[in-house]
Amino acid sequence: MKRLLLLAVLSFFVAIPAARAGAENKGGPVQLRSVQADFSQEKHLKILARPIVSTGSFTFQAPQSLRWEYRTPIRSILLMHGGKVRKFVEREGVLAEDKGMRLDAMQIVLAEISNWLDGRFTDNAMFAVSFPKKQTILLTPKEQGLAALISSIELKLGDQAGLLDKVIIFEGPGAFTSLTFSNRIINQEIPAAVFTQR
Repeated sequence: MKRLLLLAVLSFFVAIPAARAGAENKGGPVQLRSVQADFSQEKHLKILARPIVSTGSFTFQAPQSLRWEYRTPIRSILLMHGGKVRKFVEREGVLAEDKGMRLDAMQIVLAEISNWLDGRFTDNAMFAVSFPKKQTILLTPKEQGLAALISSIELKLGDQAGLLDKVIIFEGPGAFTSLTFSNRIINQEIPAAVFTQR
């Protein structure tokens, strides 16, 4: 459940910096229709001598379509489209659907998307938002239940309006996950099959 919530939260936080950057640079929020990017993820835990490194890509299209794909070290795909959420994990070279996944956390995050895409990320029921440094947004959970999963999330904005460079998710003492984004593309038309076919 924690991994699922983190994926959902991260995918939609791309819209927050875009909205803020647009407001600063053009006098109004950027209308995000879609976002695509590659990512490198590092999972840091006290018990690990080195972080676990994963790579992949994600594609988001408004209002609620998402493809979050890990390519290495284990291939998995999370698909959201038309109110349906599906997850596939590679087993013995074949992508098999994971039917036992819990979606409660996902539904909570999906409810926040329209506010974020409209640039209303400070009116957020889930997170308190602050701006501790230039090009940085800090999100702190308001609910104790969410705080048990995530202590805070730091978003590092890119130099170009609408782009996010890095996300660091602090999960507790000595545990954090960082994602660095590259090859980012905003507002390109994406076929529906991207969100429905593994």
